[in-house]
Amino acid sequence: MRTTLLAIMALFAFTFMAAAADLNGKYTGEMTTQRGPQTVTYTFATSGGTVTGSTTGRNGETPIADGKIDGSTLTFSITRPGRNGGDPMKIVYTGKISADGSSVDLSYDMGRGPQTVTLKKQ
Repeated sequence: MRTTLLAIMALFAFTFMAAAADLNGKYTGEMTTQRGPQTVTYTFATSGGTVTGSTTGRNGETPIADGKIDGSTLTFSITRPGRNGGDPMKIVYTGKISADGSSVDLSYDMGRGPQTVTLKKQ
C-alpha cells in the first residue's frame, strides 16, 4: 500500500513539474536599453528538456542556442553580431517560468551589469 501511495504521489509531482514547464509559444516583454524601452518577442519550443526558438527585436530575429529547461528553470543563449564588424557577443539568459506558464522572468548580462525582463505569454 505504501509503495502504491508513493508511486501515485510521484506521478502527481512529475505531472505538476511538466505543467509548470510548458513554455511552448510566443512571449513578449519590454527591455530597458540605452535607447529606451524596446519590445522583444521570444518564441519557444520544447522537446523534453531541450528548448529551441528565437528572439525578435530591434535587431531582427536571432535563434536561441543551448536551450535547456529543468523544472521551472530556463537557460539559453543568443549570439549577436559584433558592432562594426567586431567580435560576436554571446548573451546567456536564465529564467524562471511561472507555475501556470503564463510568464517568464529572465535575467541576462550584456556587459553592463545584470538586467531583467518579464515576458508574458501571448
